[in-house]
Parts: sequence; C-alpha cells; structure tokens
Amino acid sequence: MHRRGRQLGAVNGTSAFNPDAYVRSQAGIGYEIAKRVIDVLISTTALLLCMPLLILSALAIILESPGPVLYRRRVIGKGGIPFDALKLRTMIESKEDEVRRDEKLAVEFNNNHKLRNDPRVTRVGKILRKYSIDELPQLVNVLLGQMSLVGPRMISFPELEKFGTWSYMVLETKPGITGLWQVSGRSDLPYEERICLNVYYVKNRCLLLDLKILAKTIPAVLSGRGAY
Repeated sequence: MHRRGRQLGAVNGTSAFNPDAYVRSQAGIGYEIAKRVIDVLISTTALLLCMPLLILSALAIILESPGPVLYRRRVIGKGGIPFDALKLRTMIESKEDEVRRDEKLAVEFNNNHKLRNDPRVTRVGKILRKYSIDELPQLVNVLLGQMSLVGPRMISFPELEKFGTWSYMVLETKPGITGLWQVSGRSDLPYEERICLNVYYVKNRCLLLDLKILAKTIPAVLSGRGAY
C-alpha cells in the first residue's frame, strides 16, 4: 500500500504531483454498460433482501432518539454534480456544537473528516456503522444513477480541496458504496492513503477490479475493521 502511495506521489497538491503523467483509464462504453447492468441487478436484489433489516433499523433509530430516520449527506458526483447520499441516521444532531467547541475533536475532524470516538453517534448508530448497515439506503442512489456499487470513496466539497492537483480525477466516475478504501482498512487509513486509493481506482478501473472489490467487501464489512 505504501509503495502504491509513493508511485502516485504526494497527495497534498504540491509539486510532487505531475498531472501531465496522468493516463486516463482505458475503460470504455462496454465497461460502463456492464457496470450499470450489474449495479441495477445487484442493488434491486439487495434492497429486497435487506428490507426487513432496514425496517428493524429504522424502528431502532426512532425508539432511541428524536429525528429523521434518513440522513442526507451532500456530496460530489460524476462531473462535479452534487447530490444527496442517503444514510440511516446514526447521530444526535443536537450534539453538533459539542464537536465545534472541543478543539481536539475539531482538529481531528478537519484532518480526517471523521472522528474515531464521535460523541454524536448513538448506541444504535455504532452498530449500524460497524457493519455498514447505515449505508444500505445508498442502494437507492445507485438505482437513481448517482452512485455505483464500486467506485472511489464519496467526498464532500470541502474534502475536494485535499486532492489538490488531482481533484478533477475523482469527478470522472461515480462514487461507490464500496471501493478500495472499504476493503483496505476503511477509516483506519490515513486520509492521504484514502486519496491514493481513489486515484489508483480511477486510473485502473475495469470490470475485473470491480468484481474483486465486491468479493472482498462482505468479509471486510463483517470484520468491522476501521468502522466508526
């Protein structure tokens, strides 16, 4: 992994980047059609199979804390088009100020866009996050064509700045529910390495890579590693 990061260069927008060296993926129209067919078939099947789990999760969320069942996160899609990625709510919205007031938490969130011990996360939310159940509603985003089952990690507009010179790259394809970051450690990875994985996927995406990532996703999710 570290060798891959060195191959891609630094990821902070400095002179270590060489945009002219970037070679576009050879993925063509055949790949895009096959990918879309797989997205629709698997997402439809998964939604039907997971409906009882989604209903139980929604009831648990309602019983534990006030607020909506679904959380809409504004992220950047293909071509820079924004959309709302759907998730089951795992936080108590009223505790947002608690993070802002805590300097240590604020710095951690600014660096990683994630908190290892987030005071806003509910008890139910911790379980949903550990096994990525909170991300199941994103299957709807896949069916709407906003996301793919496999792709680069979704990012928000503030995160795009961290990609520096390579920021345009992540806009070439749809973000994925799963991807190289999901099967490589998830939130345990340094943010710089997450960027490297996004860059690597966009440059090398193909049907075989997508299928390999899908095959590794279930074991990665069940392990709960790096999920918080």
